Amino acid sequence: MMIRPRKPQSRAAVPHGASVLEMALVLPILLMLSFGVVDYGYFFYVKNTVQGAAQAGVRAAIPSSATNSGVNAVITNMMSAAGLQNSGYTVTFNPTDVSTASAGSTVTVTITVTWGNVGLHALSSSMGGISNSKQIVGTAVMVKESS
Repeated sequence: MMIRPRKPQSRAAVPHGASVLEMALVLPILLMLSFGVVDYGYFFYVKNTVQGAAQAGVRAAIPSSATNSGVNAVITNMMSAAGLQNSGYTVTFNPTDVSTASAGSTVTVTITVTWGNVGLHALSSSMGGISNSKQIVGTAVMVKESS
């Protein structure tokens, strides 16, 4: 019995450039998806931080001895701890002077920051990212305590 050697496959049957083409088609989509996950994750981190700072601020505003400067100090500490001290955020009180609020009335603290002023954005808005003009707002309301 005679064993015949196998013929090598012809070069036309071996796909040489298919994997490079597939990678060129899939890589941009995977990169956009990855950058989008990072960008949106950071957005929700900032949103949660701003909301937490508003809650801490309104908690500091409800004692009868509270002042605007004391509330601002609490908010500044929270925003600085999160690395957002230079984000150009604005703080709004209702009533505008928390020390004049009567017991039993509501006190509202609102913190607003523009997304374009916060950190580095990995995905541009033209590719599905968040617009730089987007306003991130955190609002908290509590009832003023009696003395």
